Amino acid sequence: MTSNSAQRTTESTSLGKRGTPVEVFTTFLKLGLTSFGGPVAHIGYFRAEFVERRKWLDDASFTDLVALCQFLPGPASSQVGIAVGFGRAGWLGALAAWTGFTLPSAFALIVFALGLAHWGQLGQSGAVHGLKVAAVAIVAQAVWGMKTSLCPDRLRSGIAVAAALVALGVPSAVGQLGAIAIGGLLGWRMLTLKHLPSEQHRTYGISRVQGAILLTFFFMLLAALPGAAHWSGARWLEAAAVFYRSGSLVFGGGHVVLPLLQASVVPSGWVANDVFLAGYGAAQAVPGPLFTFAAFLGAVMPAPLGGWTGGMAMLAAMFLPAFLLVLGALPFWETLRQRDAIQRAMGGVNAAVVGILGAALYDPVWTSAIHSRSDVVLALAAYGLLVVGRVSPVIVVALTALGGWALEAAHFAL
Repeated sequence: MTSNSAQRTTESTSLGKRGTPVEVFTTFLKLGLTSFGGPVAHIGYFRAEFVERRKWLDDASFTDLVALCQFLPGPASSQVGIAVGFGRAGWLGALAAWTGFTLPSAFALIVFALGLAHWGQLGQSGAVHGLKVAAVAIVAQAVWGMKTSLCPDRLRSGIAVAAALVALGVPSAVGQLGAIAIGGLLGWRMLTLKHLPSEQHRTYGISRVQGAILLTFFFMLLAALPGAAHWSGARWLEAAAVFYRSGSLVFGGGHVVLPLLQASVVPSGWVANDVFLAGYGAAQAVPGPLFTFAAFLGAVMPAPLGGWTGGMAMLAAMFLPAFLLVLGALPFWETLRQRDAIQRAMGGVNAAVVGILGAALYDPVWTSAIHSRSDVVLALAAYGLLVVGRVSPVIVVALTALGGWALEAAHFAL
């Protein structure tokens, strides 16, 4: 080991002092109540809190952890939080970190879902229609930003276009998963990427045996849940399989969860498309991870789900893969990142994800929200505020909901 590596290992050990789950929970609860702006902003909040202020880990270790979580499917910012909590206070620390960061937005979305169920006319109001229009602007911004970063060359742009065609031609979860598989295969066979240099990584106290057990459990659930749901005929188990699969296969950011979930819960009749998009718009206005949208969907689903029980159950099913993947992959990170084939395949998968999200921008987002010229104007104004004005998504969502209400009021006044 070189002197620099030894210095870094010593520094990481001194910074990685043990804490308590209560300390981890209260720290992440503050972040869960205030972290607006999506996963990139969340990473910024985390760095300021855990590297600069509390010094729970050094900058190099934090950057390395972010790279791992961006490599894995699932909610990157939540996975970073889970790993930070684990490093600070062990298994209970990982749970405390996720609970504190996730529950504030999950509770807010469940309350919104209960409001839609209690006041049926709320779902047809102009303000809720404004939330659907806001989703158009937000998804359009996500598609453009992801295209710039994940499709930097003609090959990956072509993969994105092909994935969009597959997703539109086969409008189901099968079509989307097929597009992801094709993207990964094309990337593996055709992409050329630079080999990553080897690095020294901080240890988190998870052995390779423990990591292998967690990863094996992840894949077993991914394979077994659909079969168990089909065999038992239990709706709650079928829904859990859908949410677990979505949490396992979302690459490229939280917005990609939209097409995967929509293709499963809307055609099956579990959630009406209008309600789905209204909840997605509302999810932009709360802090914390976008994956808490699962809590809203679980809360509006029919019995035996619905309400607080359904919301919390689907939230757990959505985030369980994040726990298993990030903690299971930690001891294997250097081996994973050094495999060029995996890097190439991931490049193709990420490009395919851009295409899938682009297809979702048209159907269901655009087709369900845009019905008139005034809707187009409202969506363009929201997009301009996001992209040109750099206005916070929270403010844009609120303004768009207000705009939808104003358009409805003007329509009735005429």
